[in-house]
Amino acid sequence: MTERWLGDMDPQTFRRWGHRLVDWMAGYLAAVEKYPVLSPVTPGGVRRQCDPAAPERPEDFDAIFADFESVVLPGITHWNHPSFFAYLPSTGSAPGILGEFLIAGLNVNGMLWRTAPAATELEEVVLDWLRQMLGLPEAFWGVLQDTASVASLCAIAAARDGVAGLQVGESGLAGRPLIPRLRLYTSQEAHSSIDKAGRILGLGQSNVRRIATDADYRMDPAALERAIQEDLRAGMRPFCVVATAGTTSTTSVDPLDEIATISARHGLWLHVDAAYAGAAALLPEKRHLFGGWERADSIVVNPHKWLFTPIDCSALLTRRPEALRAALGVLPEYLRTEEGDRASVHNLMDYGVALGRRFRALKLWIVLRYFGREGIAERIQEHIRLAQLFASGVDADPDFERMAPVPFSTVCFRYRPGDMAERLRGAKPEEASRIEGFLDDFNESLLNRLNACGKLFLSHTRLNGRYTLRFAVGNIRTTESHVRAAWHEIRTMAAELDEELRVGDLMF
Repeated sequence: MTERWLGDMDPQTFRRWGHRLVDWMAGYLAAVEKYPVLSPVTPGGVRRQCDPAAPERPEDFDAIFADFESVVLPGITHWNHPSFFAYLPSTGSAPGILGEFLIAGLNVNGMLWRTAPAATELEEVVLDWLRQMLGLPEAFWGVLQDTASVASLCAIAAARDGVAGLQVGESGLAGRPLIPRLRLYTSQEAHSSIDKAGRILGLGQSNVRRIATDADYRMDPAALERAIQEDLRAGMRPFCVVATAGTTSTTSVDPLDEIATISARHGLWLHVDAAYAGAAALLPEKRHLFGGWERADSIVVNPHKWLFTPIDCSALLTRRPEALRAALGVLPEYLRTEEGDRASVHNLMDYGVALGRRFRALKLWIVLRYFGREGIAERIQEHIRLAQLFASGVDADPDFERMAPVPFSTVCFRYRPGDMAERLRGAKPEEASRIEGFLDDFNESLLNRLNACGKLFLSHTRLNGRYTLRFAVGNIRTTESHVRAAWHEIRTMAAELDEELRVGDLMF
């Protein structure tokens, strides 16, 4: 009787398909512009093409890959497209993709030093490289998380559990009537993950206090101080401030040094969300924007945003790793090891939520080595130049309006015809509200048309209640020609839409 083969794909088939997939990926990256940036698939379009029942019999990989190309690929929004200008940048560079290939091949779990010594030690090495590149002091130690949302959650958990006398990690918050309401402070422009952390950690979203911002969308330190004083008088317990260096909507940077002084005065943990813009600290000419972040207790920077590393890879840097470990470390007997008691050994599972840990450090190690600090800095400088080029076009066009400063590589703007600007200056409140409502609707329609054309992809936000378009440069493959083509498309489509929606002065 012949023994039935129950092992893996045989090495010859794996090698053949491995070569074919690398060739496919190289071709994809070289010709990604042939695809529409935003997937044209309608909701349910991919699901309807999939078999509702799980496969009963083995399938040949040729058939699987054919379905990848015919079913999956049309449902992809191409983040690696050089005309992807939405949200905040995220580029999977070729060296990083090769790193992912090796990570998958090794398939290690770096929960303990013992389970993957290289994964643990390389992570510490590469995050110290990153610390140096960002100009942070030696006191900062780093650990990788999947995303900034989880990195910030971990930092806030450490801050919460470190509140003196409460023993939250041991006794929790529920059912303890003498526990004061804990208060977390962040700006009106902070990322929604901070609210989510408040929910998850039992603070309640109502205790995540949003602080007013100034005209440039930066947290107002005086308003922060007033809020803390008010809460103290009300018997609440302030414990943490989350400042932002590169807000999601406008990429504004909070006045970190002033916020650090206030946090220190009140004994509050200071966490800095620099997920996007932190990479810009590589540039000497931008370093001043981050003044004061070296005083923070923790900082998050995402290599998968502007350091050309494939998703996911988020660096949590902290000067208080022992607090992180106290809040998140749980050691069952089956995970005890003899080397785990050594001060020089870190079991990285103790510094995050997850027990299982991918070898993320490998792809970051490869990216930093392949491009080097100078190469990465040059690419970030070029993205900032391209954003300034786009902003200069907006500023020079009387029918467009820039809505926020451009400290990095994201431009917030809207279409606002020159005649409407004149009308707004002399309009009574009722007429001004009507004009602004029309502009909101117009810009939303413009965004939808631009994205539907497939040539580019933008996102939006609201600033001071106004519908605002966002143009974010950060793809490693984006060139000046892509930015100029996008600006031409935006102006052309705006003029066409304006002609459709307005008939002389009849609209008003």
